[in-house]
Amino acid sequence: MKRTLRFKILIAIIVIMLSTLVAILVSAGQSPEPLTGNWVVRNPNADGTFRTTYLNLKQEGMRITGSIRVTQFFYHISESTGGPDGFTITGSMMDGKSERKVQYEGKLVGGELHLSTRRRPQDNPIQMVAVRAPAGEGALPARNPLPALHKVPDNGLARTPPMGWNSWNKFASRVDDPTVRSIADAMASNGMKDAGYLYINIDDTWEAGRDAQGNIQTNKKFPDMKALADYVHSKGLKLGIYSSPGPNTCAGYEGSYGHEAQDAHTYAAWGIDYLKYDWCGARTLYTDEEMPALYQLMGDALLKTKRPIVYSLCQYGRLDVWKWGADAGGNLWRTTGDIRDAWDSMSRIGFGQNDLAPWARPGHWNDPDMLEIGNGSMSETEYQTHMSLWAILAAPLLAGNDLRSMKPEINAILTNRDVIAVDQDKLGKQGQRIWKSGDQEIWSRPLSGDAMAIAFFNRAADPATISVKLADLKLTGKWKARDLWIHQNVQLTEPEYSATVAGHGVVMLRLSH
Repeated sequence: MKRTLRFKILIAIIVIMLSTLVAILVSAGQSPEPLTGNWVVRNPNADGTFRTTYLNLKQEGMRITGSIRVTQFFYHISESTGGPDGFTITGSMMDGKSERKVQYEGKLVGGELHLSTRRRPQDNPIQMVAVRAPAGEGALPARNPLPALHKVPDNGLARTPPMGWNSWNKFASRVDDPTVRSIADAMASNGMKDAGYLYINIDDTWEAGRDAQGNIQTNKKFPDMKALADYVHSKGLKLGIYSSPGPNTCAGYEGSYGHEAQDAHTYAAWGIDYLKYDWCGARTLYTDEEMPALYQLMGDALLKTKRPIVYSLCQYGRLDVWKWGADAGGNLWRTTGDIRDAWDSMSRIGFGQNDLAPWARPGHWNDPDMLEIGNGSMSETEYQTHMSLWAILAAPLLAGNDLRSMKPEINAILTNRDVIAVDQDKLGKQGQRIWKSGDQEIWSRPLSGDAMAIAFFNRAADPATISVKLADLKLTGKWKARDLWIHQNVQLTEPEYSATVAGHGVVMLRLSH
């Protein structure tokens, strides 16, 4: 009897101890369910920062819920299978009107989560290891209230489309201070500056975190942004920079969310002349319909610095940005997703701009993305088409190649003064398609001085002769014509003009009385 009583007392003590241990674990934010908790993957970048992925998990038996935050994306776990010995979780988020998903497979090994994921189903798996992080680390910040909409005053800049260079297409995350300096050296000496190229723009991955006062810091690739701006200015050029209205940029670096005025002040103090402001991380907190207010915040902040800073809105044409971009303070706004150095990408984007012409005007431009000229995956003929089409569109001309090592033929395309003069025409009217038959198109653009540019495009792979009656082009009277690629005057013969155009090529004329 006594032994039975002692056994019961022992069991009661064990139960009390286990209950106390569970309470302690729960109060410490650690559930006895082994997957429950906040997990982080920290992959070092070459610039001293880290690419972080947070998995905030809650395990309930064989069910896992929670969220996944990676770079600018925030997913809610919508599906799960398995447990600590092996699990699969699927995260989902709405990106505009489309759903985006990410999937991780993993298992608990000791105190670590061993994970794998694929960017695309056909890719090899990416392996990573997550460790426990303090509760709340990596959580999204609270939504800040949005300002009432108003029209941001015109800053008086970009009366013709901006011309310059951007780092992303060629260098992506590899851009650094020495590269920017050497690109500025090249632009100042290879004829591009003389042809009108002015801006040297640093894209994503220059950012570190913030200091104790909230001031944005540069990472070790850019040790002194003010000194870099001074160097670029000494070449007679201007420096541009990049940020996002969200907590993170596209590459997962520090965005301007909640620090708009502070960052604008910092840019002005550094001597920045151009800001590309990329939506990316803002979509974790705000809807597309709230874009105008967020872009207005930075538009107002830039104006208050009293420094002339060109404002480039980058949100891929969502919410018909051409209808409100100028009111938010924008000098230019992206009308498309990202361009690639490929004929199908360039031609789809460029020839898809026809309906946007009414929205372009001096100081405010439709931006079909940066130039891929010279990056090597299109022919010189296709690059001539690229340059001609962007000029007809009154598009910004932002080279994206390595200016330090380009071939003379590429330099000649980028510095074609006759084509650049069309792009930079002070009338500021965007061109449009005026004729189409199959893969052949004719586009025209009105120019100052009662002149016009006409471009005969052949989107087919084989050469073609494009013939058109001058009356159909509404050309009456006598016109002088100059071919802008062979730099020769040509004869416009009545009643029909014919041009033989190479596959994926262009014949571009300037007409004047």
